[in-house]
Amino acid sequence: MDKLTAMQVFSHVAEQGNYGTAAHKFNISRTMVSKHINQLEAYLGVKLINRTTRQQELTESGHVYYQECQIILMAIEQAENTLQSMSSTPKGTIRINAPVSFGNIVLAPIVNQFLLQYPQIDVELRLDNNLIDPMVDHADVVVRIGNLDDSALIGRHIMNYEMLFCASPHYLAQHSPIESISDLPRHDCLGFRYSKSASLAVAHSQLFGKRSFRLLSNSGLVLIQAAIDGLGIILQPQIVVQEAIQAGLLINVSALIPPDAMPIHLLYKDKNLPLKTRTLIDFIIRQLE
Repeated sequence: MDKLTAMQVFSHVAEQGNYGTAAHKFNISRTMVSKHINQLEAYLGVKLINRTTRQQELTESGHVYYQECQIILMAIEQAENTLQSMSSTPKGTIRINAPVSFGNIVLAPIVNQFLLQYPQIDVELRLDNNLIDPMVDHADVVVRIGNLDDSALIGRHIMNYEMLFCASPHYLAQHSPIESISDLPRHDCLGFRYSKSASLAVAHSQLFGKRSFRLLSNSGLVLIQAAIDGLGIILQPQIVVQEAIQAGLLINVSALIPPDAMPIHLLYKDKNLPLKTRTLIDFIIRQLE
């Protein structure tokens, strides 16, 4: 039994609650994931996971063993980071969590260039509009939009998040003129569904008020296409709509004042970053400059 691999597989199952994501992460079959867990349980002489048809839950012994595994795996990662710093060769896997639109439009192209430049580094880029707790989640870098709460996390400001009201030329030609935010109730609007704790959710609800939307979606790309098709007015990030504006598919409705720009930060847990993570953060900042 490869005890280290079995511990890594078990830890991932403990965090994600199913075998499928572990199989995908380690590029093995679900049967092999089960084999690693079974071998660990046989070696330790205790049951680590209660299995059902829908999910896997840790036993009391499993919770204890998971905590100990985390200490061991983090110690191994720290040892690797120390050696990398000595050799000045960044390598390993970096886990990034970012909002969907920002991740697709801004971050993904930068990550692609980073991977080309650093062949010994792998990246797990998870795009998710729900806020995670970086102190609990195993993300090395978290992209957060909005003002930061008091936290033990360290933040690097990378840019500001500008919003614009937009609509298609056809929609604006077919509907009454827009002179101020008070005109919005007389227009068709397309709304973005934020997570409840998102910084922009409050501003979005204040501007649009309590009203029904012709289309409500958690995908900015879906709303942009709907606006291009003439369905109504959207409030979306400038970085997402600027291409459509330049192509003449959308028009910035300048009479509608968007919410104040919000800062975007890269968050991480410790000033003493591993070489691989520090290299990525520096690369992102250079690209955005």
